[in-house]
Amino acid sequence: MDLMQISQTLQRDAVWVVFLNVMLQQLGLPVPVLPTLLLAGSLMATPAQLGALLVVAVIASVLADWLWYHAGRRFGYRVLAGLCKLSINPASCVSQTEARFIRWGVASLVVAKFIPGFSTVAPPIAGAMRMRQPGFLLAAGAGAALWAGLALATGWVLKGAVQGLIAALDRHTGTVSMTVLSLIGAWLGWKLWKRTRFRRTLALPHITVDELLAAMAGEQRPLLLDLRGATMIAETGPIPGAVVAEHDQLRKAVGDWPRDRPIVTLCACPEDAGAIEAARRLSKDGYASVRPLRGGYEAWRAALATPTDGNPR
Repeated sequence: MDLMQISQTLQRDAVWVVFLNVMLQQLGLPVPVLPTLLLAGSLMATPAQLGALLVVAVIASVLADWLWYHAGRRFGYRVLAGLCKLSINPASCVSQTEARFIRWGVASLVVAKFIPGFSTVAPPIAGAMRMRQPGFLLAAGAGAALWAGLALATGWVLKGAVQGLIAALDRHTGTVSMTVLSLIGAWLGWKLWKRTRFRRTLALPHITVDELLAAMAGEQRPLLLDLRGATMIAETGPIPGAVVAEHDQLRKAVGDWPRDRPIVTLCACPEDAGAIEAARRLSKDGYASVRPLRGGYEAWRAALATPTDGNPR
């Protein structure tokens, strides 16, 4: 199907195409939605038709957000951890996003659509934090209306340019396809390079749970920084002796801790991504002994549940 046929299909079934495209994209599938909204806006003949598309886009977006909201409300931090594992770059941990959500409050749901990645993560965070549903739906609807409205309105205002661009692209389909495939390949290559670079950071010396427990029982206890998100800490409880820390406020969490004393970072991220990132930042700040906990919170919890002597701790 060429681009002109796609345009004809969209003009004929614009409501369903926009609804499904927005719904799938907001559920987290890697499908582009901005080109669809721009093209759909340019194809509408009257403001009433444009308004109908906006209503459909908002309904689809809010419905997807509502499903994520209830997933977060029911399963809590497990949903957030699952989203973190799906990321190509595990260093972009959900706990960092959660900290920003807490800082920005309800306004974060309004701007979430404009921030890549945040759009999918924000609704389950709101559910896990027991945000009231009426307020959530209102903020999610306002954000969806602003996001989809801008795209549809841009297509409407620039309809001549959009239609001309479609015609030009249709005449050079082969070249356009090769260009798009090349750009996609370059983007994937860049993401995989970032992941490979991150894996190299795994060589940073770690500390095991047993070593940490022994150190905390000794005279020179290490400073343990708990980098888990507030949702997970609220559900599972704080770690005795640990200082809750945010990635954006590491120096505040460390305080006046001596730079020659040991520090251990702990997170609940895939491959200890957040703990490694924090350890590297603190090392660059001049702290001599900073090590991430191998296995993170799951290893900590497992060690406390099944100690080597076979008796529960």
